[in-house]
Amino acid sequence: MPVHSIHDTRPADRWENAFLSGNGEYGIMVFGHPHRERIIHNHHRYVLPNESLGMRPPAVADRLDHVRDLILAGERERAQREFSDGRALAWTQSFHPGHVLHLDVPGDESPVTDYRRVTDFATGEVRVGWSDREQAWTRRAFVSRPDAVAVVEITGPRLDLDIRLSGETAGRPAEVVFSTSAHAFEDCEASLTVVGRYPLGPGAAGFGGVTRVVVTGGALTVEADVVHVRGATRVILLTRMDRRSPAPDVDGLRLALGELPADYDKLLARHTAVHSELYGRASLDLGASDIDRHLPVGELIARAGARELDGALVEALFHAGRYLVLSSTGVLPPRLTGLWLGEWGAAWSGDYTTDANVNLQTAGTVLTGMPELVAPYAALIAGQIDDWRTNARTIYGARGVLAPSRTDGEHGLLFHLDDEWPWTMWLAGADWLLFPLYEYWQATGDDDFLAHTLAPWLIEAAVFFEDFLTREDAAGRLVLVPSYSPEVGPQGVQGVAGVNATMDVAAARHALVTAADVCERLGVERAAADRWRALADRLPPYRVDGHGALAEWAWPGLETADDHRHISHLYPVWPLHDITPDDTPELAAAAREALLRRGDENMSAHGSLHRALVAARLKDGETAKANVLKILGRNMLFRSLMTSHNPGLEIYNADAAHGLPAVFTEMLVDSRPGVVELLPALPAEWRGGSLRGVGTRAGVRVDELTWDLDKGVAQVVLTSAREREIVVACRHGAGRRHTVRLVPRTTVTVEVQLI
Repeated sequence: MPVHSIHDTRPADRWENAFLSGNGEYGIMVFGHPHRERIIHNHHRYVLPNESLGMRPPAVADRLDHVRDLILAGERERAQREFSDGRALAWTQSFHPGHVLHLDVPGDESPVTDYRRVTDFATGEVRVGWSDREQAWTRRAFVSRPDAVAVVEITGPRLDLDIRLSGETAGRPAEVVFSTSAHAFEDCEASLTVVGRYPLGPGAAGFGGVTRVVVTGGALTVEADVVHVRGATRVILLTRMDRRSPAPDVDGLRLALGELPADYDKLLARHTAVHSELYGRASLDLGASDIDRHLPVGELIARAGARELDGALVEALFHAGRYLVLSSTGVLPPRLTGLWLGEWGAAWSGDYTTDANVNLQTAGTVLTGMPELVAPYAALIAGQIDDWRTNARTIYGARGVLAPSRTDGEHGLLFHLDDEWPWTMWLAGADWLLFPLYEYWQATGDDDFLAHTLAPWLIEAAVFFEDFLTREDAAGRLVLVPSYSPEVGPQGVQGVAGVNATMDVAAARHALVTAADVCERLGVERAAADRWRALADRLPPYRVDGHGALAEWAWPGLETADDHRHISHLYPVWPLHDITPDDTPELAAAAREALLRRGDENMSAHGSLHRALVAARLKDGETAKANVLKILGRNMLFRSLMTSHNPGLEIYNADAAHGLPAVFTEMLVDSRPGVVELLPALPAEWRGGSLRGVGTRAGVRVDELTWDLDKGVAQVVLTSAREREIVVACRHGAGRRHTVRLVPRTTVTVEVQLI
């Protein structure tokens, strides 16, 4: 059976190699020598206030017609300048680490043997064990979902520990100051407090944590901000965190901690009732040997090669990725770093980069059996939808919604732009960001969510395009101008602004048609639905360039720049299913040519991940595999199986770690309404295996898919919450399509003979 954990036989030498736990609000990072262990505590809402607070989108709606004329006349750079207000590029509030829990064994320099640290994906625990002086010691830690508390237990025959909290993380701005304190309450209990304060000014606030220390056996004393424990057999540490203005409520935190049982196993049982049920719904078995599965994580990472996808490593990445995305999703969806960070000054503010990364990170939540994790994503949008309306009205004078290219999780105003980065011209954002919610509805059939949450937003996305689409070309086709393809302009011309970016064309068509479909389903806005379909029919078709590739711009004279990390023009392939090998084979061939022609630029993980997802949709297993190997074969895996943004472990980043489960799933199961396809992009080395617990866009669940190429057979077990008829397809099968009728609470098994 697959192993749902990783282990290491040496301590983490840097915070990036820390083992991780989280509850979607708090995240902990456990690292360091067992005599000097550190646990960094993070909080999803810890962001450093900056100049972006109070910034608004540029009020340029009155310039729209002039800017359109400039772009159509080829004056793109001037258009970019005039569709802004001269501002410099401002960044979102930067995500930052919280505080450090220090666990020091005073004066002990004895050698450590039998060291082993474990991350247990099924329970959410990080466990550390070792021996010294012929005695065994254990530390366990997790972050509880139901109780919202970080829990640490330390046991041993005689525990001598100095325990304190600090703000000692690298890169901390000098103007962010910390205060710490410790108080003893009785012989066996104490409290540690740490408070950080941001500089005074707009958004001034404080953040901090309180740790309750409970000791069994031995003695406890306090000196300054340190709790000294001597001769104990057990120490329990319970931590809660807070961020608010003007300061965190440390008294409230201390009171709440006092109401929790100081019992690790009892708190863990309450946590696993939630965490383990969610995590345990899906698994991947590629037939790796038990020996390979139980390798230390460093040896497992070393198996990453340049030619084949190693089964044991892929299994571990599938399970680790689901664990990490679960652990970092709760009050918010995962950030660029998930929920974890060990130093200040996060790249790209550690925020939500909405033109690619957040969708890639969350692509596997519904597919791998955790649709509940869509709720924080929906809540993020719900909290910012008024800002999206402000963006549309202020920039375009339009109704509806216009999404920004990034957010820190606190607002959605479009302020991140300058003359060179014309994010005011990216039209596809709302459709792109709403699509995961539409996919959730397709998979779950949650009609209440559709009617009361999603449908109004889909309607607003369509209304924006209804107001925006006022220009047409000589043939009477509607023209999207201005238009922008993240994050690149046309080849060989000045300026990145353009006309009819393929991503914008796809988004406009999808927004209009989807809103019309939903309105007809709900019996609302029927006249508007007819208008939207008529507008969609007048949009330009996708363009194939002289290389036979899907062009990034559906406008004559604007050619594709082929060396770039982003592949925004393949939005019709993934995730939309607007271009597929079955329904649009010529366009699918052009999309594949565009994918193969696109260079990798800086080999960013999200670029390779995105390419792999597109390749899987195009049924090209070898290209999907090649792009996964760009990540695995270029030293991009930390020892927690968290990933880096660039090769050589450069920039701690969750894109690949969180997104790889979606890639592996899409290589084995593709789905769209009415169709479930088996083994669409199967690499040759995966000769046999099983995938369990997959959600599909056809509204059915793949309870289990098994295949054996040597025996020439595949079998899938399906269930559905509603009565429905679907097609089960397999392009490797002797009979490629099987019509199946499902009724609720009944499993259906389909066997396919492979050729």
